[in-house]
Amino acid sequence: MKKQNKKSPYTSSLTDAEWAVVEPLLNALLPKKKLTCPHKWGYRLLFDAMLYQLKNGCHWGDLPKDFPPYSTVYWHYKQWRASGVIDKLMIGLHENARTQSKKTLNIQA
Repeated sequence: MKKQNKKSPYTSSLTDAEWAVVEPLLNALLPKKKLTCPHKWGYRLLFDAMLYQLKNGCHWGDLPKDFPPYSTVYWHYKQWRASGVIDKLMIGLHENARTQSKKTLNIQA
């Protein structure tokens, strides 16, 4: 699987700290498949492309060329949405934020 080595110039892109929170959740939620060959694109780059499209509201075909091909990004988006990965990821992130907020409140009290 390719790793994203360079920093993305887009404001929609995740920071390394944000990706450190999202990656384990995403890996736990994605269906386990037998890999006949390694992924050409990393999940971080695919996810950043999805966030770019969501933030900018552009057509999938208008994704910048430094992202994977739009058809690849859209295919993964459809698969993840259909299998409930995106909804479950949002629930997991929400739970993490609530837990973190409670920890912060307890420290200040």
